[in-house]
Amino acid sequence: MPSVLLTRVAASPRGFDVMGRWRPPVPPSSPYITSAGFAALQKELEGIWLRRRDVVKALAEAAAEGDRSENAEYIYRKKELGGLDRRIRYLQKRLPTLKVVRESPKNDAIFFGAFVEVRDEAGETFTYRIVGPDETDAEKSAISMDSPLAKALLAKHVDDEIVLKTGENIVTMTVVSIKY
Repeated sequence: MPSVLLTRVAASPRGFDVMGRWRPPVPPSSPYITSAGFAALQKELEGIWLRRRDVVKALAEAAAEGDRSENAEYIYRKKELGGLDRRIRYLQKRLPTLKVVRESPKNDAIFFGAFVEVRDEAGETFTYRIVGPDETDAEKSAISMDSPLAKALLAKHVDDEIVLKTGENIVTMTVVSIKY
């Protein structure tokens, strides 16, 4: 007599079995970008197309060597090509939706593109630039306008205090200067 294997099936929010963990959709990021950031993304897309051409040529050479299942060069180039194609698709969809902000606001509040200097409770000062999510750069202290710190800073003026909750800690900062 054949044995029967019984398994317990968990119901998913969609009403059918899901093998992986369900994640809610990511909220869309802000479409704003500086003109320099937009130019950098366009340059990146052009560079990826050139790199893709070289990878396709190397992939064809690796494929011509014979057995593809044990060909490390072929497998590597195939994965590299997939990564390049993903980035190309992303940039081709994202670039037309971006709104280039060319002018800075004419007031003394913090808005997109501002260089903001803040002082924390310990007296240390930090300078950040508020940019779009596509041009964030930790080395240049360019933070996304969608980040919690930038959201707390937006529309503040010099000498305003912001309170930012970071995990278990609460940090208070004071705006020292604003430049565009």
